Amino acid sequence: VQLQAFGGGLVQAGGSLRLSCAASGRTFSSVVAAWFRQAPGKEREFLASIWGGSSTHYRDSVKGRFTISRDNARNTVYLQMNSLKPEDTAVYYCAAASAGQFNYWGQGTPVTVSS
Repeated sequence: VQLQAFGGGLVQAGGSLRLSCAASGRTFSSVVAAWFRQAPGKEREFLASIWGGSSTHYRDSVKGRFTISRDNARNTVYLQMNSLKPEDTAVYYCAAASAGQFNYWGQGTPVTVSS
């Protein structure tokens, strides 16, 4: 599976962005897909995942602000991010799981939220 993430950028606090992750080589509908992020000087952290018939799971700190979704026809997973905060500044990565582990990663797309 090859993943390509895009859609990051600079946004003011309170604004929104939608990240996209396009997959090739395998359909997203058959795997668990997820978004992670890594802020400068911090470890990569899980944000949200989607699997099966659009079951989802979120990190507590982004519940109600971020929404993960999937378009099977486009083989793309999205992360809609609303009410962005400066602490959301990070490089965002999409990932896909195989055999219970996230073995496939996109290249990362940077998000900067200004105060």
